[in-house]
Amino acid sequence: MTQSLRDTQYGTIFWKDSLGEVLPRAALAGDETVDVAILGGGFSGLWTAYFLLRANPGLSVAIIEKHTCGHGASGRNGGWCSPRYPVLVDELERKFGAEAARATILAQYAIIEDIGRICEEEGIDAHFRQGGLLSVARSARQWAGLQATYATYDRLGLAHDVALIDAAATLAKVRISKVLGGMSTVAGASIHPARLVSGLARAVEARGGRIYEGTAVTAVRPGNLSSGQAAMLETSGGEVTARRAVVMAGEAYLSTVPGWHRQILPMSSMIVATAPLDDATWAAIGWDGYECISSGAYTKDYLTRTRDGRILFGSRGAPYLFGSKMPESALADPALYGPIIKTLREWFPVLTDVPITHAWGGYLGVPRDGLPSVFFDKARGLANIYGYTGRGVATTALAGRALAGLIGDVPAMVPDLPMIRAPGQLWEIEPARWVGVRYIQNAFARIDAADFRDGSIPFDAGLAKTLAPI
Repeated sequence: MTQSLRDTQYGTIFWKDSLGEVLPRAALAGDETVDVAILGGGFSGLWTAYFLLRANPGLSVAIIEKHTCGHGASGRNGGWCSPRYPVLVDELERKFGAEAARATILAQYAIIEDIGRICEEEGIDAHFRQGGLLSVARSARQWAGLQATYATYDRLGLAHDVALIDAAATLAKVRISKVLGGMSTVAGASIHPARLVSGLARAVEARGGRIYEGTAVTAVRPGNLSSGQAAMLETSGGEVTARRAVVMAGEAYLSTVPGWHRQILPMSSMIVATAPLDDATWAAIGWDGYECISSGAYTKDYLTRTRDGRILFGSRGAPYLFGSKMPESALADPALYGPIIKTLREWFPVLTDVPITHAWGGYLGVPRDGLPSVFFDKARGLANIYGYTGRGVATTALAGRALAGLIGDVPAMVPDLPMIRAPGQLWEIEPARWVGVRYIQNAFARIDAADFRDGSIPFDAGLAKTLAPI
């Protein structure tokens, strides 16, 4: 194992590495006035700009990005274009009722089809492949959870898209160790996220949108409709005045913007990538359907088969840092990836001697109530779009189209879904936030460890689940 890890590129993102050299765009150099100014060049900002310009070709739209487009979670995620909403389907039903839950899942299904179609229309080679999802159970608790989830889908009239399958049927799809059963979902695709980001950015610019990279937002000034004062972004390159709306689309990085520190909490997720596997190894594994695979572990397991024949394996990552700090250095520590690599090789023993070429992490945004928010305060000229808790590749497109409808006053683009809501409660102040989040992270790790050790449940499992926003 030591030999196979010697050349691992810790902190190097496979998606961006495989994309090749991308020249950064110019920074903002002077004051500017536009109709809509968007903070953040990730999926939320790009989709919002794309749908705005497609529906309203005359609008002037500018995206302000501190680094380069897709620098954050949009360019470093697990490559899932998933119908899973940030809130589990049973929780959706409990919070908002059966009709809202069903409508949300159907909207998620539809937006995946739309993303595939847009990639074709815009000539975006995002390696979009509709293989569906496969959720596997590797413990009795996980199997019971899958059965309960399937029952919810059935109750909502969505069972036509999902199937509960036994161990033999699961292993016929992919040969994973210690499998008790699974649930397959027809909807869902895998993508190359950096290619999707790059293609979306080009599509936005082709419609007249302007993208400024290397430009930090230092302050946000809400407007005042009654007095005719427009909202504004203060940046390292000048002031950007927005006649119609300033859009806060920074996801986890909003926690670094003055006045937004407690709206969103950054949590890290880590991924490792194998070298391309040979035909014999793939024959031993199976996985011919290219499903996006996950388990019911609280600390998360998610897997993707790439077009060039690698396996990407992701899990939750580094402990939360005091004050919501997000240093890149915290994502490049080899010690963080050891448990992930060990788990990958437990899933697939045939990978024991296969090299791990890349290991990287990223920060995702978690709202205090675990619910995404798409909202436009017209009186203040201020909009927000965030809160995907790691399930944003497809959801950002749905949210971006909805926000474009709100800002552009196109009611047909705004779905009647729970995401159309003002931001929820704020995160606690420090040190309470650090204490609480670290406790939840520790408790979830202990729950998973006990589950696989002997199926027991830690005494405080209920408390941890109650405190956690997701």
